[in-house]
Amino acid sequence: MQETMILWADDEIDLLKPHILFLNEKGYQVKTVTNGSDAIDLIKNNYYDLVFLDENMPGLTGLETLVEIKNFNTDIPVVLITKNEEEYLMEDAIGKKIADYLIKPVNPKQILLTIKKILDNKRLVTEKTTSAYQQEFRNLGMQLNDVQNMSEWMDAYRKLVFWELELEQLEDAGMHEILTLQKSEANAMFSKFVEKNYLSWLQNPDKAPVMSHSVLRKKVLPNLSESQPTFFILIDNLRYDQWKIISPLVNEHFRLEEEELYVSILPTATQYARNAIFSGMLPSEMEKRYPKLWKNDEDEGGKNLHEEEFLVDHLQRARKEIKSSYHKITTNEQGKDLAENLHRLFKHDLNVIVYNFVDMLSHARTEMDMIKELAPDESAYRSLTYSWFEHSPLLEIIKKIAQKNARLVITTDHGTIRVKTPSKVIGDRSVNSNLRYKQGKNLNYISKDVLEIKNPSDAFLPKVNMSQTYIFAKNDTYFVYQNNYNHFANFFANTFQHGGISLEEMLIPFASYTSKM
Repeated sequence: MQETMILWADDEIDLLKPHILFLNEKGYQVKTVTNGSDAIDLIKNNYYDLVFLDENMPGLTGLETLVEIKNFNTDIPVVLITKNEEEYLMEDAIGKKIADYLIKPVNPKQILLTIKKILDNKRLVTEKTTSAYQQEFRNLGMQLNDVQNMSEWMDAYRKLVFWELELEQLEDAGMHEILTLQKSEANAMFSKFVEKNYLSWLQNPDKAPVMSHSVLRKKVLPNLSESQPTFFILIDNLRYDQWKIISPLVNEHFRLEEEELYVSILPTATQYARNAIFSGMLPSEMEKRYPKLWKNDEDEGGKNLHEEEFLVDHLQRARKEIKSSYHKITTNEQGKDLAENLHRLFKHDLNVIVYNFVDMLSHARTEMDMIKELAPDESAYRSLTYSWFEHSPLLEIIKKIAQKNARLVITTDHGTIRVKTPSKVIGDRSVNSNLRYKQGKNLNYISKDVLEIKNPSDAFLPKVNMSQTYIFAKNDTYFVYQNNYNHFANFFANTFQHGGISLEEMLIPFASYTSKM
């Protein structure tokens, strides 16, 4: 293994011999100079892993030397050492991108800690994270086997996502593979749990977790205030792991009150779940109350064109005599326009903003090879989501809300899962095209791959004909017709889909905030 090369510049370097001998014993090779000019010359002609600079040297000061070093090599880490504790000097050094800042006198162990923090940080984090997950692996496995209710499932899923985000920072592919297997096993158990309990949740709402049709009634409407407007932002098709990587950008501007998970109804598809959110009703109830507005899968036209009407009716039924607004953003220009005119919304008690981007991203990833290459897996998919959000008009909207005394709620309608296992389905022409759920008559399918609803009214789903059946894909399964089976099985493999049963699709984020003002 190649030795770590360190350059140390200090006009009193002779006084630091004990430090240098200590580092040599630890396996570090230290080159010493007594001024900044010599340090710059050596850096231009040699490779060093790290540079220690004394601030108060004759000739070039430490800060002046730092500037010259960074002009030549921006990546080399530099640690400034000084007797001066003035705040302006610290700020100046940090502004010039030093790796660390030490106040004299320094002891050898302090120097060693700095080296490890800068040079060995990645290795040490990898070792500690891997060790911690190995210890947690068994605990998680036991927890998954003992899950009794939805609250415990939510806790288990949070832990799985935590470790997924922790392990993605590491280069240990073996740990990723173990976690992927554990998530797959968790989804298999979760599917069985949903299969056993889903209908009872709908038929006994007092014993059900918060679900799509109850989230506004239980989590938003009780907290509305005439003195403080509420902004309810729904980001379409946002998984919990995606939320966890973008939430720090929101947390910078707001005080987090609550972050939890709630349950999307089945199908975990926009026309069902999002309409249920705004109407406060289940699909068959909507079909009955709004016969001219509700559209089934086989009907032509947009399926989410009447969310505002559903919302207004929901507020009236809840006896909420408030001012509300509704905006749906589907383009970048619409987002910019709303950001520019946001000040007009603060007079309303409730402002609903539906932001469609993540759903479009998942569809584009299915259809466009370039997006597939940019987001080949969950980690890249999260990264793409973060990049969009960081530069989006939506973040600008959130920042402007934070400048006023307001409440903010951010949630989604359903998540999505990367599908890997094709399952053959046979049906007539009226069967819908979604890869994670099918509804129609005369369906033939592999029973073990699906949750089957033979009587749609049991699940509060529309019933178009007498022999209609709904099936929902479990785990990472996706439905493929027998015609040209191999082509479509390959085409849709590893795409992100929604509509079925999985932790990723059904357990979705809900976060509420207040302004820091």
